[in-house]
Amino acid sequence: MYKALSLEGKVAIVTGGAGGIGQATVDLMIGRGARVAVADIALDRAQAVATKYGDAAIAVGMDLSHEASIKAMVARAVDHFGRLDILHNNATAVGQQLVDADNGIGEMATETWDTFFTTNCRGTMIVTREALPHLVRSGDGAIVNTVSGMALQGNIRFHAYSATKAAMMQMTRAVATAYGRKGVRCNAVAPGLVLTETVAKDFPSAMLKLVLDETPRDRVGAPEDIAEAVAFLASDAARNITGQTLVADGGVSIHIPGFSAYREFFGD
Repeated sequence: MYKALSLEGKVAIVTGGAGGIGQATVDLMIGRGARVAVADIALDRAQAVATKYGDAAIAVGMDLSHEASIKAMVARAVDHFGRLDILHNNATAVGQQLVDADNGIGEMATETWDTFFTTNCRGTMIVTREALPHLVRSGDGAIVNTVSGMALQGNIRFHAYSATKAAMMQMTRAVATAYGRKGVRCNAVAPGLVLTETVAKDFPSAMLKLVLDETPRDRVGAPEDIAEAVAFLASDAARNITGQTLVADGGVSIHIPGFSAYREFFGD
């Protein structure tokens, strides 16, 4: 392995680490030498992930909507491992009921908007704030935020979710600017559709076809694809990269409107 990609000796917190992108990131980071605090609202699932790795991982409960639990999570991780070098802000507001409520602005309940912003923006800010002193102390701290391709485009639905992810992109730039001279880099990864276990089971087949038709690649992303991007940005291989959003969507956001129709027209 290219030496700069190694995470040997590093300590990381991965929020939302009990499944999907978070779990794939935990697996990859530990495989590259890091020790990881698996933070998740589903503590039992986080424990199942951490147990696989013995002393290299611990599970910590955390609820992004409750400040005290966030503070306790960061303190527990640092107390256990003695330091913190990497923060992967991956946890997000989830649940089918919440997704269904995230309709157009004209029909949206204020509570839905507030829930997304409380979890994704306020919660991520608090995690970052609590982690920053330890990342500064590391002298080589790295933050990687999971945002979304939806932050870059308009859509008929998912207005609250996409707005929070756009806000997180700006938070990424702000932290990178303010803390670069203090030894902390901050970047983001913007996935497109990622076939996590839940998505693979529940995502409507007709909508999956729509996404595939608009994807220049012949596949949609897997959690491991995003984990590779996160681990790269957290490593010394990305030491001169900060304040950036790496779009990992298979090319969905790069092409002209009507891409699928053009492919049909040209017989491609």
